[in-house]
Amino acid sequence: MKQLVRMFAVVMIVSLGLMYFISYLNSSAGYSGDNTLTIYNWGDYVDPELLTRFEEETGIKVIYQTFDSNEAMMTKIEQGGTTFDVSIPSEYAISKMKEENLLLKLDHSKIPNLKNIDPRFMNLSFDPDNAYSIPYFWGTVGIVYNPELVGDLTFASWNELWDQSLRNQILLLDGAREVMGMGLNSLGYSLNDTEEAHLQEAKAKLQQLTPNVKAIVGDEIKLLLANEEAAVGLVWSGDASEIMGENEKLDYVVPEEGSNLWFDNMVIPKTAKNIEGAHQFINFMLDPEVAAQNTEYVGYSSPNQAAMALLPEEISSDERFYPDEELTSRLEVYDNLGKRMLAHYNELFLEFKMHRK
Repeated sequence: MKQLVRMFAVVMIVSLGLMYFISYLNSSAGYSGDNTLTIYNWGDYVDPELLTRFEEETGIKVIYQTFDSNEAMMTKIEQGGTTFDVSIPSEYAISKMKEENLLLKLDHSKIPNLKNIDPRFMNLSFDPDNAYSIPYFWGTVGIVYNPELVGDLTFASWNELWDQSLRNQILLLDGAREVMGMGLNSLGYSLNDTEEAHLQEAKAKLQQLTPNVKAIVGDEIKLLLANEEAAVGLVWSGDASEIMGENEKLDYVVPEEGSNLWFDNMVIPKTAKNIEGAHQFINFMLDPEVAAQNTEYVGYSSPNQAAMALLPEEISSDERFYPDEELTSRLEVYDNLGKRMLAHYNELFLEFKMHRK
């Protein structure tokens, strides 16, 4: 027994020594306390050169960690075991994080570059007065298609996806909100509809689409469409831009019935230790020159009005990715439907997927 106690004591001493040594190294390198900023973001969703520039300008060491879904990000923050100073969730996740007290309120006086954001993208339903979040990138959900493979179809309407000529030619995102939203929009309903009769009608219509659906996939949809493995794909606009960069034959459209207008916003999670540095980083990313460089690197649509003037015209004037107000007025942000209704959406989507087998 004494031997076990001694072994335990040795392990504890070694562990404490290692912790002290690591802490000493970090402190010596200037990577502790207020000199460190941990950013939690989607993969490859910021220009690495800008992180280096922020470090050089502020003396703050950036630690960059990534997540692959809003749900994984929220779970990690809720657990509270890791310090995250800035994160980039999507709009529905922000609404949910507010409800669950996972976010800190922002001090707008420390974000003077907030004036550069297009007013169209401020004060939206998921975060009134932008009390907790600041726009980072935005986009739409629409259709990528190969004009050489679809005949006269232009997908001005969602209903063209049901054309018999597209048998086994459509790829769908593996997302309940995106696919159910497409079904609801094709019937003239809101993509946030919770009326049971409408949801069942949308599921039934989606099941009629089954002969045309080649596969329901994740990130591989970009490679498959770029390589012309399918003629049509339901995608996010940022992915569409990347796909079209790989294959110039392809085009992107948002159907006239409307679709999703999505946002990824910068927030300060409740786990933040460097709140001052978090505000500095948010303000830095809103600088017009910084925002323009980041937009060119990432390829998504910038909400930064001042940055638009610095972007190449082929980017800023492309109405497929910067639609006019007439179209954006028909787009909807995903509402936080609540756990029960979201689970029901997922259930209906799963029934649709099972119907294909």
